[in-house]
Amino acid sequence: MILATIDWIIIGIFFVIVLAIGWWASKTAGDSSEEFFLGGRDMPWWLLGVSMVACTFSADTPNLVTGFVRENGVAKNWAWWAFLITGMVTVFIYARLWRKSNIKTDLEFYEIRYGGKLASFLRGFRALYLGIFFNCLIMGSVTLAAIKIGGVMLGLEPWVVVVGASLVVVIYAALGGIKGVVWADFFQYGIAMFGAVYAAYVAVSQPEIVEIGGLNGLINDPRIADKIGVFPDFGDPTVWVPLLLIPLAVQWWAVWYPGAEPGGGGYIAQRMLSAKDERNAVGATLFFNFAHYALRPWPWIIVALASLIIYPELSSIQAEFPNIDPKYLKDDIAYPAMLTKLDHGWLGLVVASIIAAYMSTIGTHLNWGSSYIVNDFYKRFVKPDATEKQMVTMGRISTVLLMVFAGTLSLTILDNATEAFNILLLTGAGSGAVYILRWFWWRINAITEIVTMVVATVVALILVLGVDDASVATAVLDGFTIKLLITVFVVTLSWLVTTLLTKPENKETLRSFYQLTKPGGPGWKKVVDAARAEGVPCDDGQGVTWQMPKQILLVFIGCLTIYTALFGIGGLVYGEMFIGFGLLTLSGLGTYLLFRIMATLNLDV
Repeated sequence: MILATIDWIIIGIFFVIVLAIGWWASKTAGDSSEEFFLGGRDMPWWLLGVSMVACTFSADTPNLVTGFVRENGVAKNWAWWAFLITGMVTVFIYARLWRKSNIKTDLEFYEIRYGGKLASFLRGFRALYLGIFFNCLIMGSVTLAAIKIGGVMLGLEPWVVVVGASLVVVIYAALGGIKGVVWADFFQYGIAMFGAVYAAYVAVSQPEIVEIGGLNGLINDPRIADKIGVFPDFGDPTVWVPLLLIPLAVQWWAVWYPGAEPGGGGYIAQRMLSAKDERNAVGATLFFNFAHYALRPWPWIIVALASLIIYPELSSIQAEFPNIDPKYLKDDIAYPAMLTKLDHGWLGLVVASIIAAYMSTIGTHLNWGSSYIVNDFYKRFVKPDATEKQMVTMGRISTVLLMVFAGTLSLTILDNATEAFNILLLTGAGSGAVYILRWFWWRINAITEIVTMVVATVVALILVLGVDDASVATAVLDGFTIKLLITVFVVTLSWLVTTLLTKPENKETLRSFYQLTKPGGPGWKKVVDAARAEGVPCDDGQGVTWQMPKQILLVFIGCLTIYTALFGIGGLVYGEMFIGFGLLTLSGLGTYLLFRIMATLNLDV
């Protein structure tokens, strides 16, 4: 499809506004590294919450959801809906702790929780591994989605998409730092959500959908009857066990992945550390989870369901878009194919919304990766006496280089990197429990984390490169799920044995960490009691109120509140008004109860 002049004008205005935000933010971003990476630690909850949602609203997410729905139905979305539990745990248990630590990056945690050279090694190694290698693979995959969309909708060559999409984002991210990224996110999220909702409206307005009765006719069409269920078929364990049970029972706590880290971390932690105080950190993360899980999915799901009527087979997409490279022809490409139905003007706005989603994600990952390179490697190991100006300059240089690396990956090897991604996913399996418990159990040490990392990597390499999925698959679980469970078991056993057989961190490090973050609880009782007995209490001599039972209750209520909102909106979409409004009423009551209990939670200890 060729964009008209009005479309290009709309896209041009969008670019001008985003660049203006970067220029405005650059006035203060260069003052210090704290301004560049944390916005001066003075950001409100609503701004940070929107930014968190925006940076997960990437260009590849609508494609991913569309692929899920077309292949396995709406219920396939439990693959990511299950991570709400992780999100609620972060909100009510860890957001306060991260903000209270007062560190600049989550990797700095290693040298306040552990001591000695092993802690330094962990910080430096993970700065390079996560900040460059892992980070660029994620950005490359998002850019690959942009290449698909640009090819289908605009007929653009891959290199044109990469250069055009990345140039603006790297300018405002390098100029404005985290403040430029966050304020651009705020603007871009509004554009992205509007574009998604309007795309859903256009999808159900197509002649093929109007002929069967619009949205109501679509939902009741027998051709998609097996796709609309929000829960898997509980009569078939081969469906509900891997789709629902594994994510809810294992994946949320055991598997580490950026954006859904057990215990928080990555760019989510970066925003919590940028908050004005602990309350704003909690509020931002709570808003993020509500918007991420309850508000975003349904416009994409509507487009995906409509695409099953308009493009029932991949061959029908190929027939309409004969120039698509066969390697890109998968179910996820149905989303950009549906967007070509838009009229000019609206097309420009929706293209701008996709660009906004792409730029929000890339801008976040650029600043996050740069913060690791500068704070946790350059300043810590290369140039300890670096001035604030030098750190900001290095931050800007690394921002540009990260974008170049990610763009190169998307244009060269990434389309064949399935094995690499499987290895990366498995290397995070089993480590989640360490990231959850290290705040609350004094016995976990630096060797625990190193063994976790090494064992997970070795097991992942063996299982991905040396074991065929079909050879370990069972009648109920596919091969990759079995590999995930094996990795979780081996890694968990390894780090538990290591923790119990090795020495804990020295008492000065443990007491200093406890005094700084005050996690409380029985896991620190031995450290606190010993310090008090020696006359040097690490809890100011007053003790710390153990709020975990109340926090777990809030996690439970928070999950119910957001899930009922998600399915309440779904009920309205499906025309089940009584169920929809009933669930939304329950969600409203849950929200009221949530805030009543939150008001009794002491977030300042």
